[in-house]
Amino acid sequence: MSVKVIVGAQWGDEGKGKIVDLLSENVDIVARYQGGANAGHTVVVGDKTYVLHLIPSGILHPNVVCVIGNGVVLDPQAFLDEVAFLEKLGVNVRGRLFISHNAHLIMPYHKLIDSLKEQGAAKIGTTGRGIGPAYIDKFARVGVKIVDLLHRDVLVKKIKSNIDDKNQLLSKIYHSDEMNVDEIVDKYLQFDKQLDEFITDTSVYMNRALKDGKSVLAEGAQGAMLDVDFGTYPFVTSSNPTSGGACTGLGIPPTAVESIAGVAKAYTTRVGNGPFPTEQLHEVGETLRKIGGEYGATTGRPRRCGWLDLFSLKYSVMINGIEEVALTKLDVLDTFDEIKVCVGYKYEGKRLKSFPLDLCTIEDIEPVYETLPGWKSNISGAKAYGELPANCRSYIEYIEKYLEAPAKLVSVGATRDQTIAH
Repeated sequence: MSVKVIVGAQWGDEGKGKIVDLLSENVDIVARYQGGANAGHTVVVGDKTYVLHLIPSGILHPNVVCVIGNGVVLDPQAFLDEVAFLEKLGVNVRGRLFISHNAHLIMPYHKLIDSLKEQGAAKIGTTGRGIGPAYIDKFARVGVKIVDLLHRDVLVKKIKSNIDDKNQLLSKIYHSDEMNVDEIVDKYLQFDKQLDEFITDTSVYMNRALKDGKSVLAEGAQGAMLDVDFGTYPFVTSSNPTSGGACTGLGIPPTAVESIAGVAKAYTTRVGNGPFPTEQLHEVGETLRKIGGEYGATTGRPRRCGWLDLFSLKYSVMINGIEEVALTKLDVLDTFDEIKVCVGYKYEGKRLKSFPLDLCTIEDIEPVYETLPGWKSNISGAKAYGELPANCRSYIEYIEKYLEAPAKLVSVGATRDQTIAH
């Protein structure tokens, strides 16, 4: 059995799409284990740019099977739109793309409630795609699963019960129009016909594949610092992007996991609200955003940008069991005379020994920086590690030493061939 788990090691948007695409060339199955259409994985192949939200990045390799696991909350329309998008670009997905029959569905009321909640003062900066409300229903044991589409009476009963409850919330709390049960049932039964060819028991499929010696790449969405248990709560996503989520999100045993890799930018970004200790609000942040094209792949929102936070990244390495790192967007730092990295946090004048998970502390910490010399040259054409400037290699090696994990891949541009094995 061979499963490699790929996690985003920061606050998401680390460039996992490109790394998964690269690693997919040598595996049989790529499986997505959590999140929903709030993720955006961008892959550039030649002159084509593919932005994927639900379908694993491995889909661009014609011999790879892709799986959307039970831990994902699926928006049927978003999925069908993505299939159409890929097919329009000449990517055949039929017969090699499967969705777990046990995955939960995002319903229209999830999106509506999500968007209405984000209009209040207590908004946390979600994408408004209904992800959080769908997970709430899942854990409240009232969610609608894909398998429910097979049984109209069960589907009607579940949706009616949910809408009766949600309409009370919509009308009395948010003063919004109520939703119609019959319209939603009819719409989702139509989705069932369109989704049918993709649905299977993916847990059985994957365990059989593993038994047959197939290799699996398990990809998470978002990043470890947005994990609902280990991230900067409550400014987190509603699932477990950390490596532990791979097993529960796919129905495979922990003994199948052979290795864990983390993807991290050479600096740090964050989308939405929440603490960001190394955020740079002025010239540095603007420069990183402009050069790095730091705008959300799903929403188009400008990302908050700052120096590399090694202290939080070391925490991510610990909780995920990361053994190797893929370092992305290193070329964005080409123009800087000096580059800062955060190597610790101070709170009330004292150095912290570990990453703080209480909001009051992390919102009031002072980052401790080391300053490293920049390399002031264009590295986007480098094809081998030795071709990188000395200061650039020193920057990478500083990161490796701090994290106690090698940077096996270094990305110096958006395309597949702008990647250096190290």
